[in-house]
Amino acid sequence: MASAPDITIKQPPRIAVIFPGQGSQAVGMTTELAEIYPEIHATFAEASAALGEDLWAICQDEERLNQTQYTQPALLTTSIAIWRILQTKLDKAPLYLSGHSLGEYSALCAAGVITFSDAIRLVHKRGQLMQEAVIGIDTAMAAVLGLEDHRVETLCEQATEHVDGAVVNAANFNSPGQVVVSGNVAGVTAVIDKVQNTGKKAIPLKVSVPSHCALMQPASSALAEALAAIKFDQAHIPVIQNRHARVETSALGIKKALTEQLSEPVLWSQTMEELADKQINLLIECGSGNVLTNLAKRQAHPIVSYPVDKPTRLDKLIEVLS
Repeated sequence: MASAPDITIKQPPRIAVIFPGQGSQAVGMTTELAEIYPEIHATFAEASAALGEDLWAICQDEERLNQTQYTQPALLTTSIAIWRILQTKLDKAPLYLSGHSLGEYSALCAAGVITFSDAIRLVHKRGQLMQEAVIGIDTAMAAVLGLEDHRVETLCEQATEHVDGAVVNAANFNSPGQVVVSGNVAGVTAVIDKVQNTGKKAIPLKVSVPSHCALMQPASSALAEALAAIKFDQAHIPVIQNRHARVETSALGIKKALTEQLSEPVLWSQTMEELADKQINLLIECGSGNVLTNLAKRQAHPIVSYPVDKPTRLDKLIEVLS
C-alpha cells in the first residue's frame, strides 16, 4: 500500500485540481480505492456502458490497457471516479482545473463542460484517430533533460531541415529542463544525437503514438469534426487549457484549443506558472499515479502538489485540509 508523506499546506488553501494524461496508466489502478468507495465501480460501469466495452476488465489487462484507444478512456474514467470521491471530501470547489494533454478532457468533464459519456466516446475516438494517423510510419518520442526550451526547439528545427524525411517537434514542455520531443524515428533519433553532443541526456520513451507533433495533423482535422457534433456547456470551474496556458470561455474557443492541442505542444510549465500567478498554493493530482506531482516540484515557482490515487494519500490530504 502506498505511503502518505507529510504535507504542509498554506492557509487559507487556494486549490487547483490537475488531471494526468497518457503515460500515467497502471494495471489495477483504483483497485484499492474501489474496496472503500462505491463511486469507483459505479463510474467504471457508466463508462463501460458508454464505450460498449468492459473498461474495468481492460484496466486489469496490460496489453489492452496500453492500446491508445483504451488507455485514454481508462485514464479519463479513473480521474472522474476519483474526482467524484474528492467532491464529497472538499468543503468547497477548487479555484481552477487543468489537465496534462489527455487530462484536459478530464478537467473539462469535471468542470461540467462536457458530459462524462460524451467524453468517454470522444477520447476513445481520439485514440483511434491518433493511431490511424501514423499507420505505416515508424514513430518515437524522447524526453530531453537539462536543456532550455528554446534550445530543444532549435534542435528540432535543425533535424527537420537537415535530415532527409525527418519530422520532429517539441511536444511537451513539462518543467524547466524537461522537454519531450515527438515525431518519426528519423527526426527523434537526430534530436537525441544532437542532445548527446551537447553533453545532456535524451531518454527514448515507450509510447504507441507520437503525440503533439506534425504527424498528428490528420487526426487533428478529424477530431475537429467529432468535437463539432458534441454540445459544450459553460464551465462551473475555470479550466486552463494546454494550447495557450489560459482559460477559454466559449465553446468554440475550447473546441479549437482541443483540436490544435493534438498537433501542438502541451504548455505544462507555462500552465504551472499561470497557476502560481493566480496564487494557487495547493495542487491535487486527481488520477492515476503522481507524475504531475513530481513535475510540480521542478517548476520555476513550485506549488505543493499531492496525489490522491490511494486511500492513504486521500485520507492524509483530507486530514490536513480539515
